[in-house]
Amino acid sequence: MELTRAIKTRRSAKRFSNKKPNWRDIIECIDSARYAPMAGNNYSLKFILVNDEKKIREIADASEQDFVSRAQFIVVAFSTQSRTTNSYGERGKVYLRQQAGAAIQNFLLKINEKKLSTCWIGHFNEDKIKHILKIPEEMQIEALFPIGFESSKQKMSRKIDLDRILYFEEYGQKRMRKENKVNV
Repeated sequence: MELTRAIKTRRSAKRFSNKKPNWRDIIECIDSARYAPMAGNNYSLKFILVNDEKKIREIADASEQDFVSRAQFIVVAFSTQSRTTNSYGERGKVYLRQQAGAAIQNFLLKINEKKLSTCWIGHFNEDKIKHILKIPEEMQIEALFPIGFESSKQKMSRKIDLDRILYFEEYGQKRMRKENKVNV
C-alpha cells in the first residue's frame, strides 16, 4: 500500500466481525514499531498480544468500553520509563511519550496495510490491566488496541482542513510571506 493512501485511509474501528486475523500479521505490525525514532536509540516500548477471551473481556471491563470485548485480539503497548529518564532525566518523560506515539503510528499504518482494524484506546484502569497481564508496577501502559476485521465500514469522518492548523513564522500567521528577490 502506498504511504499517502495508508495515512489517509487509516481510521478507528469499533465494530469487529467474528473472523479471526492471523496472529502472525499482528506480529508484523508490532515489528514495524521497532523502526520508529527513539531517544538515544534506547528502545523503551513493549507489547503484549492477548487472544484469551477471558482476558479480553477483563480488559474491556477495565477500559469501560464494551466494543473492546468483541475484538479477536488486543495489543497492549507499555513503556519502561526508567531507561529513558536514566539517560535524559525529567526530559526523558517527554521523549518517552513522543517515541511511544511515533512507534504506535507505525503500528497503526501497518495494521491498515494488512487490512485489519483497530481503535487507539487511551481510557482504561491501568492498575486493573497491569494486574490482568502481570505488568510490573513501574511500567506505564501507553494504549490498548483491540484488533480484528471490521464488520461494517463506518463512514470516515472528515479531517480538519490544513489551513486551520498551519501557521507560518508565528502563531496566527496564515500565509507564507513573499520572498524578496535580490537583484544581482
